Amino acid sequence: MSQVLFDAPGPRARRRSLLISVIGGIAIAAGLGWIVFTLSQPRDSSGITLPGMFSATRWDIFRDVQLWRFVGQGVWNTLRAAFVAAVLAVALGMLLSLLRSARRAWIRVPTLVFIEFFRGMPVLLLMLFILLAGSTGEYWAVVMALALYNGTLIGEALRSGLAALPRGQREAGLSLGLRPLQTRLLIEFPQAFRQMLPIIVAQLVVLLKDTSLGYIVGYPELLRATLNNLNTYYGSRYLFPLWLVTVVIYLAINLTVSWLARRAGRARTRR
Repeated sequence: MSQVLFDAPGPRARRRSLLISVIGGIAIAAGLGWIVFTLSQPRDSSGITLPGMFSATRWDIFRDVQLWRFVGQGVWNTLRAAFVAAVLAVALGMLLSLLRSARRAWIRVPTLVFIEFFRGMPVLLLMLFILLAGSTGEYWAVVMALALYNGTLIGEALRSGLAALPRGQREAGLSLGLRPLQTRLLIEFPQAFRQMLPIIVAQLVVLLKDTSLGYIVGYPELLRATLNNLNTYYGSRYLFPLWLVTVVIYLAINLTVSWLARRAGRARTRR
């Protein structure tokens, strides 16, 4: 028997919803217009009139090919740190989800302590600790800190996905003659990955953004390349254009990762 959870909106409710959407859209457009107008206005600083943020004199540096090579190097450093950290984080998450769901307490309890410790540790402090205590260099300090922190979160997500599966999945694998570990890896993990894919992807996007913390430990990722090195070289008048280009690059990378993950999820569903 079907149950109606809510009534279908009538003509008055649809008109009200349309009116609210139109008013909200106008308010957002007006806010964005006000921000652009304010930034484009000239401003006085110590008796000197400076051009607006969208003046051509603030954007002429982007005709320099060397600048884009420097930006490209920052993007490459960001991507290679994020990719290696993501692979290690997923592998660590799988291992932790297995150990966390173990039947023996002497395995499960230390794993829980490990997860809670690194999940509660700020990523920047972890980078600094690895850099200073391990003398690993900036790259591996960034990669290892991101892998440890995000691996614990992915491990908890996978453990939740495994716990949400029907018990019949595990029993079916065991009845086929598979060992418990084989059942986990071949039957349960693929289903848990499919269920937790949105959470894992969201965490990997956070991981990619957290590579910007490498700025503090001296790793030449995108943020350090643009807002530190290039801003120091060209001057502070170009800070806003460099900031805006950095934001656009980060958005493009993160939206691409999310789009690829959605496509992978739809492909798995069709199968």
